[in-house]
Amino acid sequence: MRPAVFLDRDGTINEQLGYINHISRFILLPGVGKAISLLNRNKHIVVVTSNQSGVARGYFPIELVEETNDLMKKELAKDNAYVDAIYFCPHHPDGVLPEYRMECNCRKPDIGLIEKARSELDIDMQRSYVIGDRWLDIEFAHNANLPSILVLTGYGKGDLEYIVPHKKIKPTFVAEDLSRAVRWILKGNK
Repeated sequence: MRPAVFLDRDGTINEQLGYINHISRFILLPGVGKAISLLNRNKHIVVVTSNQSGVARGYFPIELVEETNDLMKKELAKDNAYVDAIYFCPHHPDGVLPEYRMECNCRKPDIGLIEKARSELDIDMQRSYVIGDRWLDIEFAHNANLPSILVLTGYGKGDLEYIVPHKKIKPTFVAEDLSRAVRWILKGNK
């Protein structure tokens, strides 16, 4: 069994531009490919977990999420990096598309995406982490009993300043970006 790093996508891997409603809006953040490659070389399972409620809201089709994820994989490959699995939630209770309008257990901060990864991958949960740019990702980690790292890319700076101080759940570590988060993990800090 190997440890996993569960990564949020938007704001952690790519620039946070609101909903990615066109493939041209996907822009990989600097250093992300090298950071994920470092996880790969150190035998960590890399799992992307992402809420994509724009599907349920009718902002874009589910095929665009798949196309964006394919582009992400191609961009990461330029740095010899790869993700082992991608899980996303297309649901939202207020969605306009009936097939995606629902309460579910896969929408973060519920842990359905992590549970699915655990059932499909050989993960050492005792040595795994969650990294994201939202307090929601910190709550997601807490609900899965995993340590969390808040990155200051995407919404991270704002969430750290305006949301985290008012919450009981705190990130295990705060990192400037994904590269620093990965280096902290690989130093064995838990």
